[in-house]
Order: sequence, then C-alpha cells, then structure tokens
Amino acid sequence: MAKSKNTEIKTTRTATILGHTAGFFMKLWSMTLRYDVNDKAGVVQPYIHSDPVIFALWHNRIFTMPPIWQRTGGKMRKSVVLTSASKDGTILATAMKVFGLGAIRGSSSRRAVSALIGMKKALREGFDVCVTPDGPKGPKYTVQPGVIKIAQATGTDIIPIHIRYSSAWRLNTWDDFVIPKPFSSVSVTFAPPFKVPKGISEVEFEERRIDLEERLRKATTE
Repeated sequence: MAKSKNTEIKTTRTATILGHTAGFFMKLWSMTLRYDVNDKAGVVQPYIHSDPVIFALWHNRIFTMPPIWQRTGGKMRKSVVLTSASKDGTILATAMKVFGLGAIRGSSSRRAVSALIGMKKALREGFDVCVTPDGPKGPKYTVQPGVIKIAQATGTDIIPIHIRYSSAWRLNTWDDFVIPKPFSSVSVTFAPPFKVPKGISEVEFEERRIDLEERLRKATTE
C-alpha cells in the first residue's frame, strides 16, 4: 500500500547534504562562543538524575543545543531528537548526526502516532528525548500537549532547557530563529525536573501544560 502524503517522511539528497553542511557549520560556529552552564537538574556530569528524561526547549534556540550537549558531558548520555517528517526535519535530523544524536521523525501534523510510539520506545531503552514543544510550525512559545502526554504516559520527568545569548541575530522565520553572534556568551540552564502525574483530570492536564509554557517563556530574553 502506498504511503499517505500525510504520513510520508520527506527525504531528498539535497536535504541530506544541507543537513550535513548545517551540522558542521553549527560545530564550527560554536567554537567562537563562550558558555556558562547551570545544571539544576543534575543531568550532566556528575550525574544526579541518571534516568532517561525529556528535554524541552523552544524551537528558536536549537542552533546551540547540540554543541552545548557535547561540551557539558551530555554526550555521555544516549539521546535522540524529535524532528518533523518534512524536508526541514530531514535537514535537522542529518545535522544532529554530526553531533552523534539520533532522531525520531514525526510531529503533531505528520506521523504523530509513530512519533509517540518512537519516543516511548526510546525512553524504555534508556534514551533521553529532546523536543521543541512549539515546533515544528508554532505558534511560537506555545507548548503543544504532546510533550505533556508522553511525560504522563511514561512517568518521565521533563527537563526545561533555558538558553540565553548576550548578543544574537534573529531570522525572519515563524519562530524568530536565534543565532548567537560570534564571540558572544551563551547562558544555559537545565531547570529542575517538571513532573506530570498520571490520573489527572483534563483541567489539571491543561494546568500542567500552561505551567510548563510559562516556565519556558519566563526564561527567554524577550
């Protein structure tokens, strides 16, 4: 049976080449930056929180996350990144390979069920899962319910990641994608674990979603 256009993973040679190029560009660019890491969650060496977790950060901050992960000792953890099933998702997934990160393909608009199954499987196998809760297309700084659902279903803690830049450019994209200027400072905080209890009501579920959204929003530079 042919795949539906709504569930097909979009992959092209051009997207793959762009992904490799983007990954190496990110790696070289990161060498010019100064990093200040505050690990309130105990997820980088020395580990306090060694169980698999769900990392959550805004979509427009992903440029420096893989380099940060390598520099902080996070590379010693097994991690995968949730990317969309689109061609843009292929570019991101390929870029992540440059940093030794795997990818789960899917989003709220494409392959949502497959993505949820993939995330559950990864967590069971001891992998951390990194998500951008307002991606892949927004609205900007709005937490979609998927990250709350997967945390609730698996009993996994969410670790919000806050990234701030001393000086940066903003691109004309839906999320105002942020790129730090060369030789600027990058402040990174791994916030304390955010828990989503099982058996909560729909109202309580929405309260948890809004709570996570507000925590992530307050930590931005806007």
